[in-house]
Amino acid sequence: MNEAIESAIELLSTSVMTYRGEPIGTVAAMDPDDAVTVNYHDCFIRDFIPSALVFMADGNDRIVRNFLLAVLELRGQHICIQGHELEPAILPASFRVVHDSETGESIRADFGDQAIGRVAPVDAMMWWVILLGIYQRLSGDRALAQEVPVQRALCGILDLSLREGFEVFPTLLVPDGCCMIDRRMGVYGHPLEIQALFYAMMITALDLLEVCPENRARMELATERSTALRSYLRLFYWMDRNQLETICGYDTEQYGSSSVNMFNIYPDSIPEWVAEWLPERAGYLVGNLGPGRMDFRFFALGNLLSILFGITTQDEASSIMYLYSDRWADLIGEMPCKLVYPPVSGNEWMLVTGSDPKNVPWSYHNGGNWPVLLWAFVAAALKTGREDLARRALDTAGPTLLKDRWPEYYDGRQGSAIGQRANIGQVWTAAGYLFAQKLLKDKRLLQVFPQGSDG
Repeated sequence: MNEAIESAIELLSTSVMTYRGEPIGTVAAMDPDDAVTVNYHDCFIRDFIPSALVFMADGNDRIVRNFLLAVLELRGQHICIQGHELEPAILPASFRVVHDSETGESIRADFGDQAIGRVAPVDAMMWWVILLGIYQRLSGDRALAQEVPVQRALCGILDLSLREGFEVFPTLLVPDGCCMIDRRMGVYGHPLEIQALFYAMMITALDLLEVCPENRARMELATERSTALRSYLRLFYWMDRNQLETICGYDTEQYGSSSVNMFNIYPDSIPEWVAEWLPERAGYLVGNLGPGRMDFRFFALGNLLSILFGITTQDEASSIMYLYSDRWADLIGEMPCKLVYPPVSGNEWMLVTGSDPKNVPWSYHNGGNWPVLLWAFVAAALKTGREDLARRALDTAGPTLLKDRWPEYYDGRQGSAIGQRANIGQVWTAAGYLFAQKLLKDKRLLQVFPQGSDG
């Protein structure tokens, strides 16, 4: 066992949060200098995912089961934000154990009302469902998903996300700040990350829901929506040189069913960097799409999850990995992996981020490097037969992460500097590295993730 793995294991084990003597999650960060950001003492739903994957790979199912049930019970704790009632299916962004000398231990949840921007985390309910499915596959415990409160939660989450809106697209409309990119970054609308999670959540829920007359309608709707969503993403979000040339030749202001430019994308809106940067043999799923708008930025998590969950075709998945190999310096650099490429700068940065001083170019969510993405990158690389890229990324990251004491993120075009406002002892950084190592040793772990079928 190398020194980096030993250090990551120690950090993860010491981060475990307990409630009434039972482990229920992991805190977000454990800065040895006690300089951790205040809310990073919480257990975040999205942050716990890589920790949960490590625990279950090691056979420690109890903490994951306790986490799933604890999050479920917290739904009813906070039913309003600024006087407005929340949907019962909304799950908290995070929770913490509060110790009181008089009342003892209690759990306090944050539904976004205490977060920066006050945005409800749409991805939390999706990750919860996905983790429930992974838990069932790895632990063999099918009874948990069949419990009445769990079935009720699954129905509520599906009903909320499948609710008919004022759109004709199969994608899910969400605000900025509702996912891993939890600050203003111009991803409002239909960001790729949410669509990938939405798809995986639906096919997981279909596997977990009890087949009965009461569920027939919602299951049929989820089946139709997930099938349509995958086809839609493959067709309209896919970008390669051929598609770029097609867009360059688009006619605009087209009407009717024969329209080719369905979203009225203006060729002049294509950024100059795209044509020079996109290799001939590569491709990727664009970050966002809507009427008159195509976000050409490369968002790592959405693309990697799309490979992992079977949203992309095999050829598309291979093309995304070619993009990584051909643009390694841009997308990986000295610390895997860059969350978004390229960053926004200048006047565009002021408008898109609201002049966010934490999100300056090549930092944080605006072009920063996030080592937690290692697990998703390694999983996608292994699924596409690119073990060489998986090993290269891990070899790049391990010694530096150990030396730098597991930072939250890295700054710079190459990801060469610890983030100026990054927490040290970031638990999901260590957990992401550990699970990436486990995937490399046991590729069968790839089978625990939800997989769509083309049949």
